[in-house]
Amino acid sequence: MRLLQTLLSLALLILLSFQAMAQEDSSELAIEELKLQAVNDTAFTLRATNESGNLVRYSGPLPVRINGDLQEISFTEGEARFSIPQRANLVQVSANIGTHTIARLYRLDAEAEHGVRHFPMWLSILPPLIAIILALIFREVLLSLFAGIWVGGFVIYGLSLKAFFTSLLAVADTYLIGALTDPDHISVVIFSMLIGGMVAIISRNGGMAGVVNKLSRYARSARSSQLVTWVLGIAIFFDDYANSLIVGNTMRPVTDKHRVSREKLAYIVDSTAAPVAAIAFVTTWIGAELGYIKDATVTLGIEEGAYSMFLNSLQYAYYPVLTLVFMLMLIWMNRDYGLMHKAERRARTTGAVSNHRPDSRSDARQHLEMAEFEAIDPDRSRAFNALIPVLVVVFGTVMGLLFTGYNPETWADTGIGFFRKLSMTIGDSNSYTALIWASLSGVVVAIALTVSQRIMSIYETMESLVTGFKTMLPAMLILVLAWSLAQVTKELYTAEYLTSLFSGNVSPRWLPEITFFLAGIIAFSTGSSWGTMAILYPLMLPATWYVSQQHGMSVEETMPIMYNVISVVLAGAVFGDHCSPISDTTILSSLASGCNHIDHVKTQLPYAITVALVANLVCTSLSSWGVHWFLVYLIGIAVLWGIIKLIGKKNEPESIRAEAVAELT
Repeated sequence: MRLLQTLLSLALLILLSFQAMAQEDSSELAIEELKLQAVNDTAFTLRATNESGNLVRYSGPLPVRINGDLQEISFTEGEARFSIPQRANLVQVSANIGTHTIARLYRLDAEAEHGVRHFPMWLSILPPLIAIILALIFREVLLSLFAGIWVGGFVIYGLSLKAFFTSLLAVADTYLIGALTDPDHISVVIFSMLIGGMVAIISRNGGMAGVVNKLSRYARSARSSQLVTWVLGIAIFFDDYANSLIVGNTMRPVTDKHRVSREKLAYIVDSTAAPVAAIAFVTTWIGAELGYIKDATVTLGIEEGAYSMFLNSLQYAYYPVLTLVFMLMLIWMNRDYGLMHKAERRARTTGAVSNHRPDSRSDARQHLEMAEFEAIDPDRSRAFNALIPVLVVVFGTVMGLLFTGYNPETWADTGIGFFRKLSMTIGDSNSYTALIWASLSGVVVAIALTVSQRIMSIYETMESLVTGFKTMLPAMLILVLAWSLAQVTKELYTAEYLTSLFSGNVSPRWLPEITFFLAGIIAFSTGSSWGTMAILYPLMLPATWYVSQQHGMSVEETMPIMYNVISVVLAGAVFGDHCSPISDTTILSSLASGCNHIDHVKTQLPYAITVALVANLVCTSLSSWGVHWFLVYLIGIAVLWGIIKLIGKKNEPESIRAEAVAELT
């Protein structure tokens, strides 16, 4: 009997031990909440709890993102201690546990329980969402951006009555000042102002009129003028900012002459700038891209070099490449659809290249400003007065990139090819410094040409320069507000929240599609393709590698998916940037093309979405299942051609008049 009792006791003990082990193994999956407690301003305790709020006594490591940084925190009996480098008003915590994601936002508050107040993480998307909605509804970008910053500050400062007024003041003394004290931002402002001043000088001295006369030989119609714009957009491949400002300002008089709408010009300018800069071997983007890829290869122990991985990823660059091809097909087939077709119909039939109300104050002001850009002496319209300054800017930028990025050790390495050395040099360069040098040189050359030929006096030339500065002021205000909003979204960890929403257990073959749309949403919400790359490359490259390994895939099977993810992070970032009304490149494209900013966003949006859907749902899906990249491109191009043929409408005046008659009858 005692033996039986002993055996039963032993069996019960073993059963309880297995049950305890099972509970411990499954305790991680039982975690439903991570509650934060403040020890002091920089030290915190995380408590893992279940649905009932009881402590889950889990012991072991758990990957947790703290303020955007992925950390592996060790829990003991359901609690873990961690610290942050310096005090922050907000602390963001997110983690993927089992099949669900936890994302929380806390604000330090000494008077609150446990020293922190909890905020719903969805509040972080309110600032960009409000700015975007208000901009699309009221067509007033400045007020919309200001409202978005104010709402973001209201959340950051505590959602209280005091915070309502504090956040209003913080818009100016914190976020606008912060945007203007960033060296890179100031560089963009100076570069843009100098370009605007140069354009004003070469317009007044007759140089732009001379260029228009020269280009008119090739741009004899609306279609050919758009084609010339497309070619110039691809030719200036090294920087998206320089591309937008130079091509837009140069081609605007040409396309106006042939009744091409400003909306179409802005689309061509915007959709050649970033896609070309994203995929070219030698651009101001390449350094950041290679840096993120290299960090991932070192962390994961991948032997292949960053530059080689970048080159292999280009075969999956469906959105940038198809955007360029789609645009060319629209121009060549002389078809458009949606709001763009309406804009083209308006321009062709009425000659109104810009969507302005007749007799409005803004229209009168625009005519006054255009008069300030007319050639002072039409009989002395010489193309070289514009071409030489523009070429100085183009080649000056390239030389500046080479100078600031030159490394003797790189060029002394015999194991590296010439083009890779060139790309590494451009990648290591200071693009902002190069752009400022080049634009300043262009202004100096424009002044020298004007004064030396006695086209204008030095006083008149400097007045034209100041006029150019003034024309850039509205766009600069929008840029500064957009940068301020980006800082707000950074403090609210908007991108981290959006990332957490899309994280989970998925097949590695679906990761490229998920990554593309995730990148697009983040770029659309934040207005920054560079910020999107900075967030997603460190997150998605390791995730792709580990998920593929967990599914038993070999290195040879994993690498094509890695190449695809490298490409779609960049492609999705460019796509979101194209769609976002708070993107700096979208704003610059509107400015350079003389197009109403919201009109540009509305007309470009259907085209960007069309290419994105084909690139992701068709091309990326096919490539994920092993279809050869060349065949995938052909299929994607064929689908886009069919879409244009099916829903696109001809832009010739005859067909437009027939449509107008049909609508009236």
